[in-house]
This record gives sequence, C-alpha cells and structure tokens, in this order.
Amino acid sequence: MLLLLLLLCNTLSAGSQRVPGLRKNGSCVCRVNSTMWTFPAVKFESVLEEVDACQGSLERMQEQVALSRQRLPQMEAQVVEVWKRLQPHQYLQHQGLYTELTLRQLDHELQQLETHIRELHKQLNNTDTHTLYTQVHTDTHTLYTQVDKLHSDVIRMQTSDSVNMKTVREKLRLLKNNVESCKSIPADYRGVDRYCLKGLIRSISDPVTTKVVPQGKSYISGSWGKQAQMSSEVQKNLYWVQPLLSSHIWTNMLRVYQTYQDFMSSSNHRDFTVASSYSDPSTVEGPGGVLYGEALYYHCYRSAEVCRYDLNTRRVHRVALPGAGFNNKFPYCYYDCRSNSDVDVEADETGLWALYATVGNHGNLAASRLVWDAEAESLNVTQTWRTRLFKKAASNAFMACGVLYATRYVDEHREEVFYAFDTATGREDNSLALPLEKIAKGVSSVSYNPTNRQIYMYNDGYLLAYQAHY
Repeated sequence: MLLLLLLLCNTLSAGSQRVPGLRKNGSCVCRVNSTMWTFPAVKFESVLEEVDACQGSLERMQEQVALSRQRLPQMEAQVVEVWKRLQPHQYLQHQGLYTELTLRQLDHELQQLETHIRELHKQLNNTDTHTLYTQVHTDTHTLYTQVDKLHSDVIRMQTSDSVNMKTVREKLRLLKNNVESCKSIPADYRGVDRYCLKGLIRSISDPVTTKVVPQGKSYISGSWGKQAQMSSEVQKNLYWVQPLLSSHIWTNMLRVYQTYQDFMSSSNHRDFTVASSYSDPSTVEGPGGVLYGEALYYHCYRSAEVCRYDLNTRRVHRVALPGAGFNNKFPYCYYDCRSNSDVDVEADETGLWALYATVGNHGNLAASRLVWDAEAESLNVTQTWRTRLFKKAASNAFMACGVLYATRYVDEHREEVFYAFDTATGREDNSLALPLEKIAKGVSSVSYNPTNRQIYMYNDGYLLAYQAHY
C-alpha cells in the first residue's frame, strides 16, 4: 500500500497545472483539463506483477538458504567422517589393516561429496555455499593426496605381507616334509630295495604290452595292472582291470585274472561286485584304483575317502584324507581334464599311497602314506608330504621307491614324465623328460608296480605296459 501511495503522489506532483478562474456565487470556478490525470492502470498492473515476482523470488531464496543451512551440518558430518576414516590410527584400530577396497570406497565417497556440494552451490550461489565449496574443494584435494599416499603404502604392505607369508608357508611345508622323511628312514638299510638306492628312474622303455580293454575300447577311463604287494606270495601273479562303466566316472565291478597269460587271452577271470549300484557309498569313483595283496584300494563315491575292498570277506573299510578335494575339484588335467580323478591310490616298494590335492596346499599335489592294520581292521593315514606341483598341471602321477613322479601331455602319441618329488629328501626335480609312447590321446591312469618295476597306463581303452630302468 505504501508503494501504491508513493506512485500516486509522484504522478500528481509531476502532472500539476495552473489555470485562471472566475468568482461566481461566492465560489471560484475554473475549467480544468482532467485527461492528464487519467490513472495509469496498465503501468500499475505491471508494477504489481514485478512486486509479486520479486516477493516470490525472495521467498524461494529464503527457503533455499534455510535448506542449505539445514544441510550444512550433514555435509560437515560427512567431511568429518571421511576425515576420521583416513586417519591411520583410527582405521587400524577398527579394521586392523588397510585394504585396496577400503581406499576405493573412500575415493568414491570423496567424489560424491564434492559433486553434491558443487551442485548445491550452482543452485544457491550464495556466500555460504561458495565458502563451503571452496573449503571442501581444498580439503578434498588434501584428502586425495593422502589417499594416494595410503594407496602406495597399502600396495607396499600387501606385497611385503604376501612375500613374507609365502616364505613362512614354504618353510613350514619344508619342515613338515623333513619330519615325515625322518620318520620314514628304515632302521636297516639292507632291507631297502637295491633299485631304490640308485636314485631316480633314468629311462622308460617302449610299450612291452599292448591290449584293448576286455570290455571294449569304448570304455575310455579306468585302471589296470598287476597285483602290487611285494610280500604277497598267493596273489603275486594276479592281473586286474577295472574300466569305469558309468559315465566314464563310476563302476562297481572288478575283473581279476589268475595269470598274465589269462589276462592276455581274456580267459579264466573272476568278477567281483564291489558295491550294489553305481551310486552306493562304496562305489568306485575315478580311475585311481590299485590291487594290493588281497584287497582293492580306490576312491570312494563322492567323498574325500579311500576305500578298501577285501576280495575274501567282501567287506569295505575306509579312511578320510584331510582336506582332499573331490567331486572333480582337483582332477588331473594339463591338456584335457580327466573327470573325477581327484584321488589316486598308488603302490610302490614302500607301501600304499594316496595322491590328491587340498585347498590348504593351494591345489598342489600331496602324497599320504596309507597303512592297513589287519589286527584292528582299520585303514589309516600315517604321513603326508606336500609338493609345489599344481595337480591340474599334470596329466597323471605315480609313486616309485618313495618318489612321486608326474606326467604331462606332449602330443597325441606321447606323454612325458617331467617332475619328481623325493619323500626321503623333500627335493623336487623339474628337469625330467622321460617319454611314454601311447596309442590314443587321452590318459586315464598311470601306475607303477614294484614287483616287476613296470609302469601301467590306461590309454583311452588301450592297456599299455612299460619297463622302468634305474
């Protein structure tokens, strides 16, 4: 209203005029031109619109200022929180160690905070937001510098910790292997096989036996060989074959021949039913079995266990391999993985072995000694050695004279023994190159027999035997 009166007063003062008048009947009469005093309605309405617009802008600005003042404590709290998280003693107290992920999270939070304040400053563009934006931009640059430094420190700490941890683990592995090796030293060296005193295998002959699997060469996975217990007089001439009849993974059958001649002519055999079905807990899984004395030792169905099937009593005993991978977790691979070859039971001059891999040993091959206690009727794991050879980097493995040998694929007609780990000394040798000629590409199993120092290969439905030379 005050503004309206001022506008009217200004209009009257600016448009006043002087005119002559006449006295008539005691009054002064004059003619006045009133057109110049016409009320400026259009201009007045325009002024009112400007006043309304100005009032609205003022109210919106007051609301934004109030809103920004409400947000300021929240933004300051965010800045304080980020700053606290960047303090080394605070972070180490709550988390124990810097991590790459945490630094990336802090960096992301800083970027979000700076972007949020920049947008608010664009909207309000007042002194408070400008001051806040300038302060946060400066603090953020400082924080980025500290984050970069922390990032470098983290990388250095992680590298140092990884190297130190790997060194400690490797020393621990060597110490454990040395303990197991010391426990294995015989009291009388005269009882040691004279061939085992010669060192590693020097060469391997061409195949001395070649035969198609009696059940047909369509059964590409399985294992075979000669009975492997050196002290067994009754069973010393037995030969056996065990193709995996179900999906090239499982079987419940074992075929045994009385002599080598019977085996070669596929006559005079005896079949044993190891389990009632292909899914029985005692079913054979994978191509890693061995006939040792009067019992078949093999990987039990879907487990981390080794089973012992007695040919006479038909009873099954089992023992767990601590931490062993199964269900195709650590099969033999190299060129092409052999399904469910996680656990491989082998025999040599020193006894029975289980070859497998564990997560704790990073998927590397481990060798555990197995001992059957006839009096207690129990199968036991007595010692374990851990190698540095990744199991999936080998196509197969076997034991001979207490030495673990590993093979790898060379081409469709040749495998190669390339690695040796001596359990007596803990030493590894990666320089071997002993060829194994083969007929087909895939290798299901490779086993050594201490009674005749022959190596048996199950080669995609073909049965091959070689002579090992020390």
